[in-house]
Amino acid sequence: MNHEHRVLNPATEELVATVPATTAAEVDAAVTRAAAAQRAWAALAPGDRARLLRRFAVVVDEHAEELALLEVTEAGHTVGNARWEAANVRDLLDYAAGGVERLTGRQIPVPGGIDLTFLEPLGVVGVIAPWNFPMPIAAWGTAPALAAGNAVLLKPAETTPLTALRLARLALDAGLPEHLFQVLPGAGDVAGNALVEHPGVAKIVFTGSARVGKRIMAGCADRVKRLTLELGGKSPNIVFADADIEAAAAAAPMSFLDNAGQDCCARSRILVQRSAYDRFLELLVPAVASVVVGDPSDEKTDMGPLISRTQLERVRAYVPPGADGIRGGAPTGPGFWFPPTVLTGIAPDAPVATEEVFGPVAVVLPFDDEDDAVRLADATEHGLAGSIWTRDVGRALRVSRAVRAGNLSVNSHSAVRYWTPFGGYKQSGLGRELGPDALTAFTETKNVFIGTEA
Repeated sequence: MNHEHRVLNPATEELVATVPATTAAEVDAAVTRAAAAQRAWAALAPGDRARLLRRFAVVVDEHAEELALLEVTEAGHTVGNARWEAANVRDLLDYAAGGVERLTGRQIPVPGGIDLTFLEPLGVVGVIAPWNFPMPIAAWGTAPALAAGNAVLLKPAETTPLTALRLARLALDAGLPEHLFQVLPGAGDVAGNALVEHPGVAKIVFTGSARVGKRIMAGCADRVKRLTLELGGKSPNIVFADADIEAAAAAAPMSFLDNAGQDCCARSRILVQRSAYDRFLELLVPAVASVVVGDPSDEKTDMGPLISRTQLERVRAYVPPGADGIRGGAPTGPGFWFPPTVLTGIAPDAPVATEEVFGPVAVVLPFDDEDDAVRLADATEHGLAGSIWTRDVGRALRVSRAVRAGNLSVNSHSAVRYWTPFGGYKQSGLGRELGPDALTAFTETKNVFIGTEA
């Protein structure tokens, strides 16, 4: 008998659903079905594959509100964020569909013949999605993999399987072939491991913790299995004294409080030039106080709950008792609530300042000059994202080039667009997702030489 996973509403702790957990044997059967479906899918004319993916995007759009409310219920996302996420899935499918007929090889001049390259699909791709943004991140791997001619087996996180299951149903409604896109809910150490170890799965796309990512990487090594990893961050928000301090302080709270801080790109290390430090903190107090924490289904809410009690206890453990700082409000009673928290007077090498908390907690650290700012920014094992606030264009470019991170914003906190590359340096990951090269990450390059001399 299969185990089941209980899905709880993180704002109320009420049981939303129970979902059967996929066994290793069921993963094996799913791979067999997917391999057969993939061969037929790859044989379709590119225009036909593109039309089906566009139809999938239309069907997602038609069910966007339903998907958004599912995300609110299972993940505790604010309804505004959840609507953006459903739209992001739609947009990713449309964008990927546009690449199907443009996935071209090259003709390379050679003596004695013609040299051609072909971009061929890998086969069956395993996508292991996280619980923090379960719907869009699942699509980050699924949409380009399908567009490149692959089949996809998606394993959602145990706590957030519902949007993934609904997307698989909508794919069938849109006319995608049966078994081409399958969702396999279940435990990471069972269903996830089975995908990693299965010889019929050509690539794994994983978003999650560095600890699990390293284990997956080791599992893929035995078969030299292709791999994309996005493993989190501890992103800096660097504020120079010449910046618009009012704008930087006003923007800072939601740069680490969006999705209750459960965001790999959260700017949870606020680095402020010493001469602007006091003024910045003075402006940050009302900015944090203005953040509305509460019912995620309420349009006025800015921040909802954490995903689970386990995550709540993990976040609590990072905050030293009696630490100085700024704190906002949060509901009491049922639900996994933690207040917006900005810590001051923290040592730069303290765990809360260097490790990914994955909650609504930031630290403010002073720095002296550009070199000091870059040193502090790079003083973690992560390198995913970051922001730089300055009016000096030269400084913005110098610091952007110096900081070892994959996604940087100047005078803003934007990091992720489906049409630009996303990924990290150092232990924040391996490879890139999204952007114009997303489809090629799901292909192999084949080189063919044709001799023309008699």
